[in-house]
Amino acid sequence: MSMSRKDFLRKTGKGLLAASAVAATSGCSEDKPAVRSFSSGGFKVDYKTKRLTLKHAWTIARNTSTYKDNVFVRLEKDGIVGLGEAAHNVRYGETLESTFATIEKAKPLFEQGSPFHFVDLSEQLQKICEGQTAAKAALDMALMDWVGKALGIPYYQLLGLDPRKAPQTTFSIGIDTPEVIRQKVKEAEPYPLLKIKLGKDNDEEIMQAVRAETDKTLRVDANEGWKTKEECLRKIEWLAKNGVDVVEQPMPADMLKEAAWVRERSPIPVLADEAVKRASDIPKLAEAFDGINIKIDKSGGVQEALRMIWMARSLDMKIMLGCMISSSLSITAAAQLSPLVDFPDLDGNLLISDDPFQGVEVRDGWLILPDRPGLGCIGEF
Repeated sequence: MSMSRKDFLRKTGKGLLAASAVAATSGCSEDKPAVRSFSSGGFKVDYKTKRLTLKHAWTIARNTSTYKDNVFVRLEKDGIVGLGEAAHNVRYGETLESTFATIEKAKPLFEQGSPFHFVDLSEQLQKICEGQTAAKAALDMALMDWVGKALGIPYYQLLGLDPRKAPQTTFSIGIDTPEVIRQKVKEAEPYPLLKIKLGKDNDEEIMQAVRAETDKTLRVDANEGWKTKEECLRKIEWLAKNGVDVVEQPMPADMLKEAAWVRERSPIPVLADEAVKRASDIPKLAEAFDGINIKIDKSGGVQEALRMIWMARSLDMKIMLGCMISSSLSITAAAQLSPLVDFPDLDGNLLISDDPFQGVEVRDGWLILPDRPGLGCIGEF
């Protein structure tokens, strides 16, 4: 009897999932082939808010914070739990309330969808609640954590990546008084690369305080703080003479013509941050910037962040992998992609005093990815 294409795909798909489960749970043992079965149906979805306290007040060109209220997501199915984290950002029109609303609207997708159809799930997720990417990032993160745990492998292995290729991360120094800046730089002694936040009236004062304590290579993020192309170029030229090798989003995101003018004259690479969220944003930025800063919170998850990496590479752009203020859960999710990028800036967990998770480690600046299944984090919320 002939078999339809639909029936063939259904049967072979089930066979592939069973084979994956055998390999994951039994190590392909011929003695005791323990096949793990997965029930039909989707996830149980839970979420809650947890306050993360910063070690120091965190000041950038836009605002100051002493804590962050992040939303944590839990997806459970067949005794396996996937975890994710949403670090909403007012810069992108996100609030706690909008994050909750987005998760609630996405619930039916995850309650009814198949976890092993994670590409389809991600595509459907991105279509709801335009712009609310932090909530989507948490759900996508939890989804891929669950899949990795179900297959018994780290997420980086699912992507075919070598964790030994993870580069050194920067450690960020927020805007502050010269006295506090000097103290922060001293505390950052274990980290060989520093990222300095600028973009206010005291840029030179901050740089002088940093250089009074260290001669390390520096990177700078102005968070859209410089308002004209002339001011921007002047500051970049000055920073280059002071040991800065990369500058991030120096002017407002919509000033692309001015950014292209600066890029043409800049002695060091200039990267886009606030100007880029998703893969579709990247082509228009290729003439204005040397590279982009990808954050899973901005992109809406690790799957979209991966697409952004390949898009940027196709345009010969440099890639920074950044983060929001978040726990080791979100940072470890981003770190899974770090073997593919040029400049990791994954330190959001290092800036808080009450991290509820353990995941990626930093040794002499190098990212050490956990070899546990899924995202590899230990902890609960």
